[in-house]
Amino acid sequence: MSPVNSRALRPLSELQALESESIHIFREVAATFRRPVMLFSGGKDSVVMLHLAAKAFWPAPVPFELLHVDTGHNFPEVLTYRDEAGEFYGATVKVASVQDYIDDGRLRERPDGQRNPLQTVPLLDAITDGQHDAVFGGGRRDEERARAKERIFSLRDEFGQWDPRNQRPELWSLYNGRHLPGEHVRVFPLSNWTELDVWDYIEAEKIALPSIYYAHEREVALRDGMWVAITPVTPVKKGEETAVRSVRYRTVGDMSCTAAVLSSATTVADVITEVGLSSLTERGATRADDRLSEAAMEDRKREGYF
Repeated sequence: MSPVNSRALRPLSELQALESESIHIFREVAATFRRPVMLFSGGKDSVVMLHLAAKAFWPAPVPFELLHVDTGHNFPEVLTYRDEAGEFYGATVKVASVQDYIDDGRLRERPDGQRNPLQTVPLLDAITDGQHDAVFGGGRRDEERARAKERIFSLRDEFGQWDPRNQRPELWSLYNGRHLPGEHVRVFPLSNWTELDVWDYIEAEKIALPSIYYAHEREVALRDGMWVAITPVTPVKKGEETAVRSVRYRTVGDMSCTAAVLSSATTVADVITEVGLSSLTERGATRADDRLSEAAMEDRKREGYF
């Protein structure tokens, strides 16, 4: 009998196990559903998700389209990167525009100027128009309490709504994708990842990101405890003092609701050190849309949000 290959018995590292789980989820969806689509904003989680999808199906191309719901207030650096990443990975990027809905009267601007909550209707219309029965999202359970409740395969009813009391067990990594006509399933391949896992994977795989994830100088004002960039979308308010500070973004929603953090982290290794020392999640530290109420995220998810 030949000796056992000790390398073959070597356990996977935590990062390799997470990668393996995510790749399994992508392949499971591709084998189960007819028209999956991936939500892709150009943010770090969606970039890692796209990278995992590319590895899952290599050398074949990614077998589904990418969908971005553009609020019209996105950071220019992220939009540029979104298009470059789609081209690099050979994936088609489709864009649903909140601005188009505002222009033709299907949506109205909110009094607070935030557009992230307005993404739900264009998203659900794009899912319906594309006849998508599975939608990949980059949500992670460590981000926010509502996302911590959600299964990897999360059923949405015919109105795109989520019922947290109607969720299916996922024992032994067995996923139930059954759904009725008109319903669809949201799928979260990064559910068990943390922000630190994502950054460790970015370092291990040498994944490029939009420049605003790293420290740079930007004019900001301290507003409601958050460093908000001064832009045409978020102009300085009466009585505010502005300053040019070294900041970076931990998450990249649109400019109307996403704040920066003070930082000197210019490399992935620097960011990993910084995230490891942080006591706040990226959404808790930088997202104004999650501060609208205690249940802001869960309320939006019930309506059909990511």
